[in-house]
Parts: sequence; C-alpha cells; structure tokens
Amino acid sequence: MHSCCIYPVRMSPAPAPATKQPPAADRVYMHVKQAVLDRRYEGGTLLTEGELAEAVGVSRTPVREALLKLEVEGLLKLYPKKGALVLAVSAQETADVVETRLLVEEFAVRRAVPAPEHLIVRLQELLAEQKAHAAAGDLAAVAVSDRCFHAEIVRNAGNEILARLYDQMRDRQLRMGVAVMHAQPDRIAKNIAEHQEMLDAIRDGDGERAAHCVRQHLSWVKVLVRGDDR
Repeated sequence: MHSCCIYPVRMSPAPAPATKQPPAADRVYMHVKQAVLDRRYEGGTLLTEGELAEAVGVSRTPVREALLKLEVEGLLKLYPKKGALVLAVSAQETADVVETRLLVEEFAVRRAVPAPEHLIVRLQELLAEQKAHAAAGDLAAVAVSDRCFHAEIVRNAGNEILARLYDQMRDRQLRMGVAVMHAQPDRIAKNIAEHQEMLDAIRDGDGERAAHCVRQHLSWVKVLVRGDDR
C-alpha cells in the first residue's frame, strides 16, 4: 500500500469584495441631513439641486428624491426651479420639544431608579465622551453624546413605546443642541456639570432629586429661547 501525501496548494488570495455604496438618493439624504443637523447648512440657506449633485457626485434625480424626503421631515422647504430652503428652528418648535422632553424625561428618570449597574457605567462613559468632545471643540459630537445621555435614561425606564416616542425627537434635539452651543459656548461646561449632578442622583437612588435635576437642566433651553441669561 502506497502512502498518499497531500501537499498544500498555495493559492492567491481572493480579492476583497468592493464595498457597496448606498443608493444615490440615500447618500444625498444623509449628506444634507447631517449638514443641517450640525449647522454646516444653517437655517435660511438656499440649496440648489446642481450644487448638491456636484457635492455628492450624483445626478439631479436622486437629489430631488432626497429633498422631498427631507421636506416631509420638516427640515427643508422646496421652491420649484429655485431650490430648497433650510428651515430655521422656531421658538415654538423649541418650546414644544422642551415640553415633551420634560414630560418624558421626568417620568423616565424616576422609573430608572434604582438604577442597574450597567446604566451607571454607560452614563459615566457618555459623560466622559462629552467631556472629550468638548475639549476637542467638536460641537456636533458633543450634541450627540449629550442626547445619548438622556436617551439612555429613557431606554432604561422600561417603557418601549415611550422610548420610541423619544427617539422621534432625535433630529430636533441634535439640531437644537448644536444651535444652543453656538449661541452660548459656556453652556457646554454647564451641561456637563448638570449631567454629573443627574448621574449622582441616579447613583444615589434618589429619583425625586434626579427629576429635579432634569427640570433645572431643561429650563435653560427655555431661557435661551427667550433671549434671557442667568
């Protein structure tokens, strides 16, 4: 009986599959939406189909599709043959968002206490992220970590319907957050300090103190909308 030897065959590695890009309309949608949220396209800016098509590297057809979707979301107003106007955040919209946040977040923070250890750890991580982004001067990233801090508390309240309702305000919260930080740069440090107070109250198991921290924290937005300072 002859032994049979099997020799390894050296084969050339298969080429890595090319990364599939999202559809053109989706790329335009994300480009414009992100620019609106982080204020690269501020309220009052008129966007043209030609400029957006060139910026993203697509034809005008997917640009129109993306702009229609963004108009439905309330970020733009379309004007035929002219372009799309980026809508500014109104005082009424801000007041409505703050009122809704108060209703949701005060309830949620009470329900989140006593807090599980994983919530405390996650809030600490988000607070550290917010500090790092603030030190780097990245206001858009600060707004994201700020919003995530509050959303994490809402998600841990144990009410999925409420969490989904809160998520529907995400874009408005991010846009308003960046606007507030541009208008009042010193507010960033105050936000971080107030988040720390909120975290301390949650860690201590004091739901009423945590709810009070939420009210104090959100009251600043109303003050800034009125143009006051304190």
